[in-house]
Amino acid sequence: MHELSVCRALIREAEAAAGRHGACAVSKLSVRVGALSGVEPTLLRNAFQAARAGSSLEGAGLTIECVPVRVACDACGAHSDAQPNRLLCAACGDWRTRLISGDELTLASIELLFDETGMQHV
Repeated sequence: MHELSVCRALIREAEAAAGRHGACAVSKLSVRVGALSGVEPTLLRNAFQAARAGSSLEGAGLTIECVPVRVACDACGAHSDAQPNRLLCAACGDWRTRLISGDELTLASIELLFDETGMQHV
């Protein structure tokens, strides 16, 4: 399950951000997962539970935003949602499309905790 390696990388990045900003802890990570990213959101959530154990993110939460597949049509110029296995233009049905979104795996935000100042989003 490569989701565990993804979670370990997310935790490393969050710990580095906490260190750079002088935070005492990380309370939450938010990620965006595209349908074509090769990452399964349910498996990512389960892997995060295992990966955070024993780390400085042990109490941190994880929010996952699922990003739909969107294409731009080279024939008619429309932007539309598409199915992961059918990247056709929804407006004209043409197959000559370019992927706009849906293949990303992005660490969108990190909520940091500070001793006296409260939370900060990075």
